[in-house]
Amino acid sequence: MADSDLIKLYSGRILDLAADIPHAGRLPAPQATVRRRAPQCGSTVTVDVVVENGRIAAFAQDVRACALGQASAAILGAQVIGQDRATLAGLRDQVQAMLAADGHVPPPPFEAYEVLVPARAFRNRHASILLALEAVVEAMDDAATRAAS
Repeated sequence: MADSDLIKLYSGRILDLAADIPHAGRLPAPQATVRRRAPQCGSTVTVDVVVENGRIAAFAQDVRACALGQASAAILGAQVIGQDRATLAGLRDQVQAMLAADGHVPPPPFEAYEVLVPARAFRNRHASILLALEAVVEAMDDAATRAAS
């Protein structure tokens, strides 16, 4: 890929998303916290959740990632409240397939992931894009385990 292809990847939409990440920060009393890191690029995401009745009731994220990882976290953050684990795990899998196997863009309310379709050609960026999704699913699992204890 040429440098010009990489520059095109960072569209205005991606940069706008990266500049305004919903639920940025940390929760004062989360049920679960998960920190995920992409070793290849060093991006990190820390997710705090409170789960009630199997759904995200409170959510916060500390995102230290490239613009693509930040955009992904912004799309997730805009719609995460009220979602259940199955939906979020399915979303993670759909985004992974969208990037790696030319899969479809996720359906509403997560159709904004369409903005990341050009990242298919940049496999070294996929891990950063998936960080927030992986962290929220793991955090839901951790919260469920703690609730069952």
